[in-house]
Amino acid sequence: MAAIDKFPDGELRLHRRFASRILGNQRDVVVWLPPGCDGRRRRHPVVYFQDGQNIFDPRTAFLGNAWHAGRTAAGLIRVGEIDPPIMVGIYNTGFARMDEYAPTRGKFSGWDAEACRSRGLGRAYARFVVEEVKPMIDARYPTLEGAAHTAVVGSSMGGLISFYCALWHPRVFGAAGLMSPSMWWDDGAPAKFVEGLRKKPAVRLWLDTGTAEPGWENARRFRDVLVRRGWREDLHYVEAEGAQHNEAAWGGRTGALLKWLFPPVVRED
Repeated sequence: MAAIDKFPDGELRLHRRFASRILGNQRDVVVWLPPGCDGRRRRHPVVYFQDGQNIFDPRTAFLGNAWHAGRTAAGLIRVGEIDPPIMVGIYNTGFARMDEYAPTRGKFSGWDAEACRSRGLGRAYARFVVEEVKPMIDARYPTLEGAAHTAVVGSSMGGLISFYCALWHPRVFGAAGLMSPSMWWDDGAPAKFVEGLRKKPAVRLWLDTGTAEPGWENARRFRDVLVRRGWREDLHYVEAEGAQHNEAAWGGRTGALLKWLFPPVVRED
């Protein structure tokens, strides 16, 4: 049974210690339901966020700096600027975060290779999201079916694994939000991955960076790789002038991301 917090700007449900057979561990999963979501009148698109403890509630966020995604989404819903989504925050597991969010084995940039090497469990983590988290969400909440209504989002290493989740599973995720993604990982492995694709998947990509972030030019170079491989209208690229690599910056761009992911539609439910 999920713990429930109700607010004027939606409802949060916390699924504590959600167990993964694939990863062999547990974590909390938090679900934000838009105002009026009762499972009877309509179904909703879904977005899955990495680092879920940072997305909604300052009480659980890193240094108290939440993205306030629920408040942002509720405001956009009130003025009819987005199709009301269900938003799922998948908590990270602390020290295992770099293992789970890394698509390949590699070291933390600039740190000691032996002490800070990732096991590269990204593919297993992607399976965890697709095969364990998503079925639970679809079974318990009024979700819309199909990749066109399902997105995955993250920042930094969370943005990196969100990209791989979508490209490894394009029949599940039709869009991915890559906020300040760690495209430097493993000597540019993400760019090599894109260049080696046999076929461009039908996945829409949001890619952004703040120009005050160290190495922000990596995002621009990655954009160029994506364009060479065929992403055009299905790629949205943003350079946020003066923005830093932190929760406040990502929270500040969440509204624009949600509008891009879920524009308003007229639907008979």
